[in-house]
Amino acid sequence: MADIATLNTTAAAVNASAETLSGPRGKRPKRIFSTRNLIVYGTLTLAAIYYLVPLYVMVVTSLKTMPEVRLGNIFSPPSDITFQPWIKAWAEACTGLNCDGLSRGFWNSVRITIPSVLISILIASVNGYALANWRFKGAETFFTILVIGAFIPYQVMIYPIVIVLREMGIYGTLTGLVMVHTIFGMPILTLLFRNYFTSLPGELFKAARIDGAGFWQIYLKIMVPMSLPIFVVAMIIQITGIWNDFLFGVVFTKPDLYPMTVQLNNIVNSVQGVKEYNVNMAATILTGAVPLFVYFVSGRLFVRGIAAGAVKG
Repeated sequence: MADIATLNTTAAAVNASAETLSGPRGKRPKRIFSTRNLIVYGTLTLAAIYYLVPLYVMVVTSLKTMPEVRLGNIFSPPSDITFQPWIKAWAEACTGLNCDGLSRGFWNSVRITIPSVLISILIASVNGYALANWRFKGAETFFTILVIGAFIPYQVMIYPIVIVLREMGIYGTLTGLVMVHTIFGMPILTLLFRNYFTSLPGELFKAARIDGAGFWQIYLKIMVPMSLPIFVVAMIIQITGIWNDFLFGVVFTKPDLYPMTVQLNNIVNSVQGVKEYNVNMAATILTGAVPLFVYFVSGRLFVRGIAAGAVKG
């Protein structure tokens, strides 16, 4: 037994020596400061600086007093930090006869965005699911019309929609604006959902059909649980587009129901009194805070959804 153990030890030593002589195996480690890395990270750094510098200027300006702003040192940090511009932008800034800041516009935007996002995503997901898996007569024609509708300029449709909403008795209301956002978001969202559902394994759908599952059972129990990334993509697209919208907000509503972007425009372009740049900067940041927060929270799922469904089909 001792001789066998000695032979095994000797063999292991010979093998180790052979591996050592043959050199290291595997891929050669990449250099950190290679030309490729310098170009890639250098480009990304310049792009980040390009976008972050204006944000930095906005933040530091919003925290300064007006006497300090008038000194003209836009890149210098505030010597005496004040949040009064933020308070004024939210609750005290005047737009015409109203001096309640962005607060009223914020709640109007919330009341517009939530139902518009939910209704448009619900309908578009069902449309995309039907177009991808349930071939009905005229499906291709319907899909072609939707794709064409995604590229029609909004300005072309404004006057006809005004007439339609007026005849329906909802022109100048939040209900009318919700309907407009829902309709205009439908083509692109249907395209996204249809492409995503097409990319899913067809065997799942066929197996569910064999087991006797119907239209809504397959949609709710199979398609929806597997489609979280594309739902996040649709949510971000709709929230960003609806929250940042100015044209529809100013055309289809009245002053008491203006969304936040219209309120921001009225505050920044007000010709009454002194131009308060710190208040304007604070109001701009407050208006863009919601889409920015959504991107930060769901950015990873957004990239996954775009890669999985938006370029397929």
